[in-house]
Amino acid sequence: MKWRWLALALLFCSFFLGACQSKQTVKESLPVVDKPLTRTESLLHTVVQISIYHKNQEEAMDEGIAYVKEMERLLSTNLEGSDVYRINQAAGKEAVKVDPRTFELIEQALGMGEKSQGRFDVSIGAVNNLWKIGSEDARKPSDEEIKAALPRINYKDVQLDKKHQTVAVKEGMILELSAISKGYIADGLKRLFAEKGITTAIINLGGNVVVMGSSPAHKEGWKVGVQDPDEVRGTVVGSVYVTDGSVVTSGIYERYLEVDGVIYHHILDPETGYPVENNISGVTVFTKTSTQGDALSTTLFLLGIDKGMEFIDQLEDVEAVFVDKGRGVHLSKGLKNRFELSNEEYHLVKDK
Repeated sequence: MKWRWLALALLFCSFFLGACQSKQTVKESLPVVDKPLTRTESLLHTVVQISIYHKNQEEAMDEGIAYVKEMERLLSTNLEGSDVYRINQAAGKEAVKVDPRTFELIEQALGMGEKSQGRFDVSIGAVNNLWKIGSEDARKPSDEEIKAALPRINYKDVQLDKKHQTVAVKEGMILELSAISKGYIADGLKRLFAEKGITTAIINLGGNVVVMGSSPAHKEGWKVGVQDPDEVRGTVVGSVYVTDGSVVTSGIYERYLEVDGVIYHHILDPETGYPVENNISGVTVFTKTSTQGDALSTTLFLLGIDKGMEFIDQLEDVEAVFVDKGRGVHLSKGLKNRFELSNEEYHLVKDK
């Protein structure tokens, strides 16, 4: 759920990418070059750009793009015949056998639902389908419609059968994996590249960014900018150097609906069925895997700044930047000496 103002900007280079998975034998690391092989595609309802800093990587690039397309066919909510589409069509009727990757992703999504005590819930589709924010059919549903949909939202009602690789949901339930699927795909692409001896690349699926290795131009890593949530893509609040990690952002101005002068953003609260209301304008999450970062960016938004910081402190190798509506920047502990504020319109918020 990260479209309009893409999560962040890579200040050294801004590249948008895809993801892959392979069972090939890992090759010896290849020589790194300064000028990357880059390809841009419109996939996953966003801009996908892959940049590989090694020579003669056309084959890996082709496989990467093919993998993104394959995963989109598996995980799309609305594409007829996709695994998710078939699960939703069979709601309340029967379990559906799915691709092992679809099963793994849903399993991870339910795990995040458990860790977040239901803040992150992939059965949110029952209300997402009412609002349809980000589409031409977006509208504000009635209170009655939302109240009727809420009982259909509960990640605990998703039934997994690991032995048979099947998924079953209750009648009226709609799975929606967009808040985690791009991260999963990006991690898959990283694995594919690593298996082919690629050590230096940038993977960006419309804001879900994975950087492999370090920047050929800077020993500290890739300089990643945290997007200014009030401005167009490329305008940043500040930056952090990242090596071999993932950065994902959620913001309230990515997709929204305006009705009678009131703006309703796309991040919905599974408890109320309405857009979450708090002081957060944007959240950027730094993790080792993009799957985790994707789910956390939504979860932290729902938790709010204080509870979100407490949640982050319980996790290993996870950091976050919260931007509030007063243009204050809140940093988790591990970023306090790493984050560089560059936008004079913003200020760092000190610990309470």
